[in-house]
Amino acid sequence: MHWKKEFIDFSFKKKALQFGTFKLKSGRTSPYFFNSGLLSTGKDITKIGLFYAHSIMNSKIDFDILFGPAYKGIPIVVATTMALKHHYNFNVSYAFNRKEKKTYGEKGDLIGTEIYRKKVIILDDVMTSGTAVHHSIKIIEEQKATISSIFVLLDRQEKGKRNLSTIQHISNNNSYKITSIITIEDLISYLLEDSKLSKHIPDLIKYRKKYGI
Repeated sequence: MHWKKEFIDFSFKKKALQFGTFKLKSGRTSPYFFNSGLLSTGKDITKIGLFYAHSIMNSKIDFDILFGPAYKGIPIVVATTMALKHHYNFNVSYAFNRKEKKTYGEKGDLIGTEIYRKKVIILDDVMTSGTAVHHSIKIIEEQKATISSIFVLLDRQEKGKRNLSTIQHISNNNSYKITSIITIEDLISYLLEDSKLSKHIPDLIKYRKKYGI
């Protein structure tokens, strides 16, 4: 829990993690919100890359390459490859996608190392119901690559196109493991230790009961 608490402290101080009333893309009204886009300084993204690097190395998952979905996944995947090299002397390649396929020059919709038939880890910022990550899965499957795991900063653990701690991809019925730095349960545990923030706990528990997996 030590490094989970460190990440929550960091996110809260940077106001990337906020409590209140927020309308999500899914249409749900949430009592908390995480915006990784606010972690936008060199120091911030270096720290984020290190959290991912620690999590990846602790997982002992076998993989060849890291993939960052456009747009928020791009700085994440770059920072993580740098952290893996600097702190673990592990020199891994990365790739990311374009939002729109390029029709000139090298063409295509992928940038970075080729992922064809490679073992891939997807790095994203927030997992809610799992809808957004399906696009990344589709891109990787089209390259006949294998998805080793999906790593996220925050897993909101909500009902949607997923099954418990995995995500179920519709086209092939495969389940892919999700590894998160923190979950909503970690947030609740964190709030229990802070008398000023504990007032938010009932709203989080109510939301978790309504939408949680």
